[in-house]
Amino acid sequence: MSEPIRFYYRGAVHEVRDAAPTQTVLQHLREDLHCTGTKEGCAEGDCGACTVVLGTVVDGQLELKAVNSCIQLTPTLDGKALFTIEDLQQQDGALHPVQQALVECHGSQCGFCTPGFAMSLWGMYLQLDGQKPGRKQIDDCLSGNLCRCTGYRPIIDAATRMTELPQVTFDTARLTEQLAGLKRDRLSVYAAHGQTFLAPRTLDELVQLRAANPAATLLAGSTDVGLWITKQMRELNEIIYLGHVDALKHVAERDGMLEIGAGVSLEGAYGALCRHYPEELGEMRQRFASLPIRNAGTLGGNVANGSPIGDSMPWLIALGAHVVLYGAGGERVLALEDFYLDYMKKDLQPGEFVRAVRVPLRRPNVVFRTYKLAKRFDQDISAVCAAFAFTLDGDTVASARIAFGGMAGTPKRARTAEALLAGRRWDEAALTEAMAALAQDYAPLTDMRASSDYRMRSAQNLLRRFWLETRPDAPLAHDAVNAFAVRAPSCAA
Repeated sequence: MSEPIRFYYRGAVHEVRDAAPTQTVLQHLREDLHCTGTKEGCAEGDCGACTVVLGTVVDGQLELKAVNSCIQLTPTLDGKALFTIEDLQQQDGALHPVQQALVECHGSQCGFCTPGFAMSLWGMYLQLDGQKPGRKQIDDCLSGNLCRCTGYRPIIDAATRMTELPQVTFDTARLTEQLAGLKRDRLSVYAAHGQTFLAPRTLDELVQLRAANPAATLLAGSTDVGLWITKQMRELNEIIYLGHVDALKHVAERDGMLEIGAGVSLEGAYGALCRHYPEELGEMRQRFASLPIRNAGTLGGNVANGSPIGDSMPWLIALGAHVVLYGAGGERVLALEDFYLDYMKKDLQPGEFVRAVRVPLRRPNVVFRTYKLAKRFDQDISAVCAAFAFTLDGDTVASARIAFGGMAGTPKRARTAEALLAGRRWDEAALTEAMAALAQDYAPLTDMRASSDYRMRSAQNLLRRFWLETRPDAPLAHDAVNAFAVRAPSCAA
């Protein structure tokens, strides 16, 4: 029996009964609720004109995060709170400090992108507690918002100015209480227009649903599946939503590994990983995607999707990560590189799903780097993503793990180059041979992002960069583990 979608919106509980399960939140706002402040620019989570803020209660604590409404599906709102640009105006009609700052700093010209910028800034405003943000924090906050008019400087000015105006508080206790009343403890089913949206709450419910519906689409953060709907116009008749399964949202250290549940957001996963690899993963965290995408997407979904140009897999493979698979037959653990069989083909048995990813923690004498090459710093898909994890014994390579994205039909290790380096002195002669050996490991394609020649030359040069930063006589080398010739930005908490 179908149950309505219930969420908190504009000060009350809102119910939806007849929207298609694949309707986006943006479509529901504009077409059903006629709240047209939220704009559609790209319909793929790139431009940020559609940015809204979602509220959820996690372990009794309220979390408010900016996301792209153009790729989030309406049924995923069940049990959450939705805030849009219409919510910012104060009860007495006054502008919110975010809005007032944009006015004072001339942060809007044509105005089309402005609601999205305002909601991203509001999301940050709620976290600041009156403190003035730093430039890096502002840049990260606005990384998912594009503007063709202002040149961004006045918007950045507004991000600082908003904290100088009289503060407006947010009643988190009241919202937390409201959301507690919407919480479901069992599987919910929403059906309309010939489509079904299944939302389990427990791991057992998920296992049973997956076994009974092996062809159903698994939905986590919707950062890929959303585009199947908005760009590829796919008809998804059965969807199993993972976002309410708390058993998939754990982060735990055990046996020298950091286990990250498949339901942990990219922002949460990278935040946990950066506590162990702050220098090595700091820049990758910032460049992986915009903050709204990281707030919505999951590391487990990124791994399960297995795109050859995904930025997480190369460094996970280089570090020796494992993927934990689960189904009616129990648990199965694979080395991540063995999970990918061919282009978009994984070693998944019927009824199985990704339950977690296990990442080795820092080990003595292992030097690790990951690098991303793309046309833009923010919000761009890699032409080449490289990762290196070498175990060094003095000036000798005891073992080498090299992985690349964008160089083959799957994220792939460079086994020929690795074998050549094992037991060799980490010097320029060994480097030169290993660079040449990459041509035996990869035959990259030419596409809209880069030519085959560019990719190969870039991969070789990134290996050289790694050598320059980690060779025994590197200018800033302190020891084999902490040699950082080029410092990546550190991770914010």
